[in-house]
Amino acid sequence: MKDIYEILKEKGIELPQAPARGGVYSPVKEFGGKFLYCSGCGPAIGGENVVGKLGRDLTVEQGQKAAYNCMLNLLANLHKKTGDLNRIKGFVKLLAFVNSADDFTEQPQVVNGGSQLLYDIFGEEAGLPARSAIGTNSLPGGIACEIEVLVELK
Repeated sequence: MKDIYEILKEKGIELPQAPARGGVYSPVKEFGGKFLYCSGCGPAIGGENVVGKLGRDLTVEQGQKAAYNCMLNLLANLHKKTGDLNRIKGFVKLLAFVNSADDFTEQPQVVNGGSQLLYDIFGEEAGLPARSAIGTNSLPGGIACEIEVLVELK
């Protein structure tokens, strides 16, 4: 497999700083000697955030940007924990929560914004995990989306 950092460079993708913890928890927890469980990340990068409810305040495209940013933050946390994203064998499970208006039903399309990023960087085998896209009535700080992942290391 090609070097992940070369792929990021080729695609013009820059990892942000790992986000600060929002509470008393570990951003990434290793278990079983080869798995990493990543706590949920929101879409805030630098001074920018995506806040609001999908289907009321935000379009699907704005939600996809939020999911993309969530995934960038998760990758930043994984880089900080492992020191090398090339250690990732694959993404096993992705769980996403989408801040949704009561009648909004396009959560899977929103989460595609994050899933597509993984696919573009890691390819089909490693970058397409099992996935759930859940609509919820509220998320911390009113953020549009929160995503967590389970990763297997080489």
